[in-house]
Amino acid sequence: MEWVVAISVLVMTILSLLRVNVVIAIIIAALTAGVMSGLSIIESIEMLVEGMSGGANTALSYILLGAFAVAISYTGITGILVRYLIRILTGKKTMMVLVIAGVASLSQNLVPVHIAFIPILIPPLLKVFDQMRVDRRAVATALTFGLKAPYVMIPAGFGLIFHGIIVEGMEDNGVPITVGETALSMLIPGLGMLVGLLVAVFITYRKDRDAAAGAGGTESVIKTDEQVGETAFSIKHFFTLIAIVAALVVQIVTDNLIAGALTGLILMFVLVAVPFKAGEKVMSEGIAMMGMIAFVMFVASGFGNILTETGAVNSLVESSSGFLGDNQVLIAFILLLVGLIVTMGIGSSFGTIPILAALYVPICVAAGFSPMATAALIGTAGALGDAGSPASDSTLGPTAGLNADGKHHHIWDTVVPTFIHFNIPLFIFGWAAAVIL
Repeated sequence: MEWVVAISVLVMTILSLLRVNVVIAIIIAALTAGVMSGLSIIESIEMLVEGMSGGANTALSYILLGAFAVAISYTGITGILVRYLIRILTGKKTMMVLVIAGVASLSQNLVPVHIAFIPILIPPLLKVFDQMRVDRRAVATALTFGLKAPYVMIPAGFGLIFHGIIVEGMEDNGVPITVGETALSMLIPGLGMLVGLLVAVFITYRKDRDAAAGAGGTESVIKTDEQVGETAFSIKHFFTLIAIVAALVVQIVTDNLIAGALTGLILMFVLVAVPFKAGEKVMSEGIAMMGMIAFVMFVASGFGNILTETGAVNSLVESSSGFLGDNQVLIAFILLLVGLIVTMGIGSSFGTIPILAALYVPICVAAGFSPMATAALIGTAGALGDAGSPASDSTLGPTAGLNADGKHHHIWDTVVPTFIHFNIPLFIFGWAAAVIL
């Protein structure tokens, strides 16, 4: 039973590397896990479908965030930003990539639209990337950094949710800890991601590279030759900023992404930043933009349900840790390795942390880990696979923008680079944090 998770994740990874559609790869991997656990094909399918409901909240959040991002773009305020970036950064390749990482970082804590901004902001820049011969793999790593590192280290916006889940998971298993302590414990792993970003930008992908036509397959619904909006700041842009701030406040107060996105979307129409007649277009484009990603998260949730309900995850952790005794260095290494395998399959650090907390806390208490070291292990293990999983929104989002012209491949140009540059330093720095704290 302990090999079920590893083999099913390996199946998903191999199929993805062979350029099989990520949804098909996840479904086949899920059925593999079900059959290896003693279920029939039909029972595995039923458990997969049953588990998909667990991704409903995330999927609806993404759809509404997508519509909110389209509404923001409709006002032309995104065009102002794009034109400004083009004007000051054309010819400054490295600086452009770093600025994109900075803009992406704002999407987690300050303006919590998560990945919804990418298909709006990135496609208009693709021609500039090609003219400057920017390696799109560098941009992918910059975007993934911005989508993960801020919430891993900062307990605001999505970070408040992330650290709240760690606190809740640990307290439910008898270890009290505060959000402030979890944030401190995740600073070291977060710095590992910063190291990975700098290596990618200044070393690995520093050289010029021409994007290959047709490398990414089907084009996105957003075309790169569309107008990116007017340049003059007006009253509707001011109202747009009000809607963004309101969405942020509501999201923080209610701790609910759906409420925040809905608030921002409604205010866009009430303040007439976007005319009522454009409502149908905004929603349909938001669904078109984020629908595929939302569906992947649905299927990944079903996969996670099979892994947990069959006891495959529990078996993997127990068999991995049962022979280690109280060797903290070795236990930390094994737990992070297990977290990488599990999260690679489920593709969501938020969805995986409650599972990991229930399994890790008893082991960490028995081995004498401090609460902060335990939090570092749980948070790092949750973040590990998410940064390089084919089913993760942190990789699907960048691909959605960079493949708008069909020149960017999800696995080879996003997943592999982010896995190498973030999972390796995350593992090393997370391991160090668990031993030091």
